[in-house]
Amino acid sequence: MPKTIFLAGIMQGSHKGTALHQQDYRCDLTSHLSNAFPDAKIYDPFADHQDSVAYDLQTGREVFFRHNQMCRKVDLLVAYVPEASMGTAIEIWEAYRHHQFVVTISPLRHNWTVCHCSHLCYPTWQSFSNGLTSGEIAREYAAYRQQQSDSSPL
Repeated sequence: MPKTIFLAGIMQGSHKGTALHQQDYRCDLTSHLSNAFPDAKIYDPFADHQDSVAYDLQTGREVFFRHNQMCRKVDLLVAYVPEASMGTAIEIWEAYRHHQFVVTISPLRHNWTVCHCSHLCYPTWQSFSNGLTSGEIAREYAAYRQQQSDSSPL
């Protein structure tokens, strides 16, 4: 089972100013994931950077690139994408291209980042919750890791 989980998700979205989308989904997501994977360490970037829209350019750049580096190394990335989010798309891409398992919660099934870079995609919170409760996400994660292990040259 995953040892590390990264919570990706919409923050600013398409807001032109410093406004943020509601972030209360992060507590629900953490709770659901903690129940399903009690031994996993869950990293929520918003928890450590709630005032990130006010960061100076250098600090923002450092945080942005550090988070993208983290996405390359986690076992599981879970992304909440109710509407397009450039930052979340990059986090999904970084995890996917470095062979990490990506689960997306999004109605954007035809968005190429969502459909081509997610191992599992759930259109609603309820379907995601059902995937956790039924064990589908854990099974698919384990099968993916086994496939990765079987194809390893060592």
